Amino acid sequence: MNAPVVAVPAPSEPHVMQTYGRLPIALSHGQGCWVWDVNGRRYLDGLGGIAVNTLGHAHPRLVPALQEQVAKLIHTSNYYHVPLQEELAAKLCELSGLDVAFFCNSGLEANEAALKIARKFGHDRGNHNPELLVFDGAFHGRSIATLSATANPKIHAGFGPLVPGFVRVPLNDIAAVEAALKAHPNITGIFLETIQGEGGVNPARIEFLQGLRRICDEHDILLMLDEVQCGIGRTGKWFAHQWAGIRPDVMPLAKGLGSGVPIGAVVCGPRAAKVMQPGNHGTTFGGNPLAMRAGVETLKIMSEDNLLTNAAEVGAVLKTALQEGLSGVAGVNEIRGQGLMLGIELDRPCGALLLRAAEAGLMISVTADRVVRLVPPLILSADEARQIATLLVPVIKTFLSEPKP
Repeated sequence: MNAPVVAVPAPSEPHVMQTYGRLPIALSHGQGCWVWDVNGRRYLDGLGGIAVNTLGHAHPRLVPALQEQVAKLIHTSNYYHVPLQEELAAKLCELSGLDVAFFCNSGLEANEAALKIARKFGHDRGNHNPELLVFDGAFHGRSIATLSATANPKIHAGFGPLVPGFVRVPLNDIAAVEAALKAHPNITGIFLETIQGEGGVNPARIEFLQGLRRICDEHDILLMLDEVQCGIGRTGKWFAHQWAGIRPDVMPLAKGLGSGVPIGAVVCGPRAAKVMQPGNHGTTFGGNPLAMRAGVETLKIMSEDNLLTNAAEVGAVLKTALQEGLSGVAGVNEIRGQGLMLGIELDRPCGALLLRAAEAGLMISVTADRVVRLVPPLILSADEARQIATLLVPVIKTFLSEPKP
């Protein structure tokens, strides 16, 4: 077992804005699903940069491809054609069955673009006060608009007034959706994460997603599925909504699409594909050659190495190992999720587990206060999945054996 984590050597970060409650760890390098800190301690990466490092660390095919691209072009501008944009867009459209893609730099920006598409969709149809239906437990970003679509009052605090135009209902409640549409005739789209990430790894049920697709078609409004965290193979399909056999009208993506290189995208189907016209939206950095190469190579490697199958199979190994290890443990409410996006809900706040897991040699996250989240690289092996459970289960058991704070 690793020795106890010690504080990162001085100097600290007096000139970095204090927006994060950091652990006393500074990482140095990584290989596959493992990372090392500046003191030489090794950690199994169950976090994947928060569902970002699809191909793990220092992937032997991604690294030379990015090195080659850096030596050619990193950034130009969207004044000019960027051929890699069309290559990546075509692949995303092939995989999703949708029509066009817009590229940006992050999930927040992808969701902002989706919100603009929904509002303009309404305006184009004479609805000059468009609203969006959103859900309890949602997290769509930290800009003022995406913050307003998000359900967490903790991240609202201090940033009001919020942007109007959002109607919120419970997740997985079709009756509540239908009632909201009757009460709010200006609703122009339904916006949700296929699996809520920051909200506690809460999946939208298959029958709920199918019902939303039907409702959106009946009302001629947009079904907008935020796949920023759960997309790009994480659940065992390219996009989590594909388990329900449906297609959205608007789909924001980011995180795993670039395997660590910042990238975001909004992919649109026929109902939304032509909403945005020249001058309606734009970006300086979005779609730059380096990010596009990262996306192209990520999808290529995922296909060649059957990483969707790996996510499903290894995710099942991990879930089973966790269920067996935590079966009957008082304080474990539920283990849920799909593929390599799993959450362990406890009966109490468990932020302390981040440091305790790190001391055991494992990187995790805690979300929604009480949910241990595991989103490791999609290259994770079955043996490494079992190691995650071996490291994590005793940490959780010890924590739950202590008196509640």
